[in-house]
Amino acid sequence: MNASRHAVLLCGVLLGACSAYGPGDVRVGQTADDVTRSMGPPTGRYALNGGATRLEFARGPYGKHTYMIDLDAAGRVTRWQQVLDEARFAQVAPGQSREDVLLLLGHPSDTRFIGWQKLVVWAYRYDTPQCQWFQVSLDAQQRVHDTSYGLDPHCDAGDLKHRD
Repeated sequence: MNASRHAVLLCGVLLGACSAYGPGDVRVGQTADDVTRSMGPPTGRYALNGGATRLEFARGPYGKHTYMIDLDAAGRVTRWQQVLDEARFAQVAPGQSREDVLLLLGHPSDTRFIGWQKLVVWAYRYDTPQCQWFQVSLDAQQRVHDTSYGLDPHCDAGDLKHRD
């Protein structure tokens, strides 16, 4: 096989992988089966009002994208959106429940426990040139204690190797 054929084959494989990454092929009115055929199994499933359902599809290296696809009571797509962005993060407020955060943002990229404060900290990586992540602290009652932005530890990993 010559080099140009390899290049064409590689491009086809890469394009196929990209189409499964996001819900670009998902259309309003499609069934849940259509969605899972295109996107794979959901990483979360949430009940909405009126018998509707929200499907979560966490994607990307280190989970920088999460797509939520809403289905009506009949199991058909009504809308989809990428939810890991600062506009959505601004909707997380102290007092909200763990379930509220999952419904809004999906599962976190990273979870840590701060023993002396008795807090669970969920971290969400997202596409940003600053290489930061969004953090949600949950108290013992599984309610949002506070939120913050911090430097993603993966960004510093390379820097630490080069320091004296």
